[in-house]
Amino acid sequence: MDPRDLALTAARAVAVYAVMLAVIRLSGKRTIGSFSAFDFLVALMLGEVVDEIIYGSVSMAHGFVAIGVVALMHYGNSWLTYWDHGFGHLLEGSPTVVLEKGQLHYPGMRAERMNEKDVLSELRLHGVDDLREVKVAVIEYNGHLSVIRQDWAEPVQKADVGLAMEEQKRADTGGDEEPMPEHRTDSPDLLDRAE
Repeated sequence: MDPRDLALTAARAVAVYAVMLAVIRLSGKRTIGSFSAFDFLVALMLGEVVDEIIYGSVSMAHGFVAIGVVALMHYGNSWLTYWDHGFGHLLEGSPTVVLEKGQLHYPGMRAERMNEKDVLSELRLHGVDDLREVKVAVIEYNGHLSVIRQDWAEPVQKADVGLAMEEQKRADTGGDEEPMPEHRTDSPDLLDRAE
């Protein structure tokens, strides 16, 4: 086996890894579901390389070089994001706010290519039926929605029962016990408008 061929295989693996990582990052967090961009990319590339080795499209040596290079690239990326000298933001992205203080955050929704229906659906999956309950909702780097509720909207604990929480809830909701239709995640008006 010619060492130049193996070096060319290694260089191709690095180039494909870099291009695919850029494409995955540009396609958005929600594209890859619960995987990080690195995990998705490694699974995709290793699956393809193993397929090529099994069907004899590439030699075993070329395949093992490609697998080794992909594993090294993944290891290197993991360390770069662990040290987090700005590489984590560049390689994995950062959380994006899509709802803040009960109000939809349209720049964040636009960045994640989410419409109102998408956000409302995700909030319903978290048990939110009133937007005002949410202090902040964030799309994390892995595409999942994290919801931080207002203090008064958290599940009640015995220690929570008291006048201070009731006063805070009245201040945040304007004293309305039932949310107005524009504050509900299941409002027919909002669901129709988001189409």
